[in-house]
Amino acid sequence: MENKERLKNLILYICSECKDIEKLGATKLNKILWFADSIVYKQTGSSITGTKYKKLQYGPVPMQIVEVLSELENEGKLEIQEENYFGLRKKQFKALSEPQIDLFSATELKFVDFLVHDVCKNHTASSISDLSHDMSWNAAHIGEEIPLAATLAVEEGVLTESDLKWADSVIKEMQPV
Repeated sequence: MENKERLKNLILYICSECKDIEKLGATKLNKILWFADSIVYKQTGSSITGTKYKKLQYGPVPMQIVEVLSELENEGKLEIQEENYFGLRKKQFKALSEPQIDLFSATELKFVDFLVHDVCKNHTASSISDLSHDMSWNAAHIGEEIPLAATLAVEEGVLTESDLKWADSVIKEMQPV
């Protein structure tokens, strides 16, 4: 189930936690969201935001990211700055309002805090993008949805339709009735 409000508030939370605005560009924001959702999905059978991701050249990206960022900016909750970064346009994000953290569990926030710190302090956009090019990223073609069930794959190789069906059945068994 997709929950746009959870996605919007997680974006605000990430932007407020990464105090050094120059350390959080679009690539890092997208990867923090991806890793938060996909790793929690692997552990619990559901993601934090419920959003769907698509495969792009530099890794997974929430399908609604452009719309959500635009809404946050229009609502006056997020400032998006663009700068020239070695001849390329780099977006930077600054939270202008507090996120609704009551939408998230303490465990979810603790995990996101770890990701924000790790990604913003220890990675470049390129290095975190490279880490996101894993088996689940390979389960889709450019522009297609990446099935979160693909994150359950552990062996190197090509995911088959039966692999995805198996992963989906495991997730369904894990979910409460």
